[in-house]
Amino acid sequence: MVWQSLRNKVFTRRKSFLIYNHLRPMSEFHFKKINEALWEIEPTGRMRVPARIYATEKMLSSIQSDNAPQQATNVAQLPGIVKASLAMPDIHWGYGFPIGGVAAFDLKEGVVSPGGVGYDINCGVRLLASKLNIDDIRPRLRSLIEDLFKRVPTGVGSAGALSVSREELKKVSQQGARWAVSQGYGVESDLEYIEENGEIAGFDTSQVSDRAWLRGLEQLGTLGSGNHFLEIGYVAEIFDAVAARAMGLFLNQTTIIIHCGSRGFGYQVCDDSLGKMERAARKYHIELPDRQLACAPIESDEGQAYLGAMRCAINYAFANRQVIAHHARLGFEKVLGTDRRDIGLRTIYEVAHNIAKIETHVVDGVERPLCVHRKGATRAFAPGSAEIPAAYREIGQPVLIPGDMGRYSYVLTGTSQAMMDTFGSCCHGAGRAMSREKALRAAKGRDIAREMADRGIVVRGQSRKTLDEELSEAYKDVTSVVDTCSIAGISNKVAKLVPIGCIKG
Repeated sequence: MVWQSLRNKVFTRRKSFLIYNHLRPMSEFHFKKINEALWEIEPTGRMRVPARIYATEKMLSSIQSDNAPQQATNVAQLPGIVKASLAMPDIHWGYGFPIGGVAAFDLKEGVVSPGGVGYDINCGVRLLASKLNIDDIRPRLRSLIEDLFKRVPTGVGSAGALSVSREELKKVSQQGARWAVSQGYGVESDLEYIEENGEIAGFDTSQVSDRAWLRGLEQLGTLGSGNHFLEIGYVAEIFDAVAARAMGLFLNQTTIIIHCGSRGFGYQVCDDSLGKMERAARKYHIELPDRQLACAPIESDEGQAYLGAMRCAINYAFANRQVIAHHARLGFEKVLGTDRRDIGLRTIYEVAHNIAKIETHVVDGVERPLCVHRKGATRAFAPGSAEIPAAYREIGQPVLIPGDMGRYSYVLTGTSQAMMDTFGSCCHGAGRAMSREKALRAAKGRDIAREMADRGIVVRGQSRKTLDEELSEAYKDVTSVVDTCSIAGISNKVAKLVPIGCIKG
């Protein structure tokens, strides 16, 4: 077929996007309204399950203008997929899976796909909260941002706050945040408040390439580039007093959000796997609607090899954020001239965004182990779940939703509805509304740092271009995304955080 011939010649994400838009216009999809916050594309052709998109009617038009709904229907064609291909309200076009995509696969019949995890394996968010009122910070804010900018390197390929030997790096990939704490980067109590306690099992260091080890040697403790950031803010509004109290959040409290992932190490693990997965798909006669969905049966040698390497990258990211959190604490101590016990920066929680995990979920009334892919989506487990810290079991798992650098972020909790409908998943952020190229055009002739300063927000980036690409209007308003999840019942709002200082990768 001409279509297949064209697809086989496509190697870049951009070209793939253009061909799909040309050959499958969004008008071909019928979006059936399920409720005020959920739409469904019923199975047609090779779709094994429906594609379900969480969005309000107002949001749907912008979602339809992107290629992401096509990608959601593509995911619905993969072997062993269970219930539905899901997309959160921050959905936008990504590599293979849409960003904001969630899909669960049967362990016997299903597949694992690197495109369902992404290049930045275990990109995630940590929230820390202090004992301090925001007014305690404002007089020293610019000095604090400058100090943190020096302590936490940013940018593409940035060398890290520490470098390790290859043998030590293997320990990092096995022990995650626990390795960092054992080296003095943080405290033992941090580990209780990290997804998987900051250390996922099932890693296989033999599946990690020399190139990946090399790239990971000097990037621990770094933000990297793109939309990664370290942000100082405060609790501006509380919606659920009980949940906020359980987390130790109070009005005007100073907070830190850290958003980053597994850096070049995770990128290389993903990149190394793609060719292997394409060959595996041919070997196991898996028909792919898009070669970016290259995959292998979960129980195959290739599937297990990817999972083993991916878990090494997951642990690297846990360690990376742990080191950054430690350096943030040191920065606060130095600039404020106050003992760390008086500052009291505690880890409230840390969640992963780009991950594939074996979890047990109830499907049609029966508990089943599944491989849940979350690509630009957050775990949102319900009250009572054994996987979340004991301190939060009555309120549900904290869910951290960062917005853009000029507006606000949110703290949510997971719900029983999420467990039933989305495999315990929720959105992960605002989602881009502009490409980076369009953002640069929108920022032309403007001084974004000055605009932010005029709004009382001190920003620092590796370059002016970084700030231009990350201007606020490049993102959807995260409130609309969070409200959609709330209407759908897959999360509850707890608190709104407002930034006053931000370091961008």
